[in-house]
Amino acid sequence: MTKRIEVSHEAESVINALKKTHGELMFHQSGGCCDGSAPMCFSKGEFFIDDNDVLLGNIADCNFYMSRDQFEYWKHTHLTLDVVKGRGASFSLEIPLGIRFIIQSRLFSDEEYKSLDPI
Repeated sequence: MTKRIEVSHEAESVINALKKTHGELMFHQSGGCCDGSAPMCFSKGEFFIDDNDVLLGNIADCNFYMSRDQFEYWKHTHLTLDVVKGRGASFSLEIPLGIRFIIQSRLFSDEEYKSLDPI
């Protein structure tokens, strides 16, 4: 099966460091609030997930969610969670470290799309 979301080595290192401070984590791809459409990291359960969100997958033992409406725009796209220097303007846990999570994206090939993990 093709994964919808993966994580860079750099981002995984940041996630592991954040886990030491905050415990279990979760991600949500915001849909325009606060920091545009940035991936946001929260302590597990700190962000309310409901039927309007879809689980894209699990990265570094953290569930990664996206709003269903936004997923309709991104469903043909493979996402990679990455990290860059710079301070974002969100409530995401990495912000105080002077870094921010970002999404790298590319379209799925036809073969990848046919073998996607189901939502």
